[in-house]
Amino acid sequence: MAVRIRLRRMGANKKPFFRIVVADAKSANEGSFLEELGWYEPRKDKANYKFDAARAEQWIAKGAQPSETVASLLRKERRAAAAAPAAAE
Repeated sequence: MAVRIRLRRMGANKKPFFRIVVADAKSANEGSFLEELGWYEPRKDKANYKFDAARAEQWIAKGAQPSETVASLLRKERRAAAAAPAAAE
C-alpha cells in the first residue's frame, strides 16, 4: 500500500481550507484516510497552517511520500523550528 501525506479539501465553494492527512495513494480525495495531522488555510495571510511535524516525520520514515504542498509546508515548519531555539537564547 503506497501511503501519501496530502491535502483533503474541505470548506464551501470558493472558500477552501484543507486538512493534512495521511492516506492510501489510491483512495479518493474525499475518501478515507489513516490519520489527520493538521490543517492548512491558504486564504489567510499569517498563521495559515498548523500540523504535527514530528508525526509527519514518523510517517515519512515509514515510507510515506508527501505531496508538493505538504512538502513545502514541512520545509517551512523545519525552518521555523530551527530558528526558534536560536531566538530563545
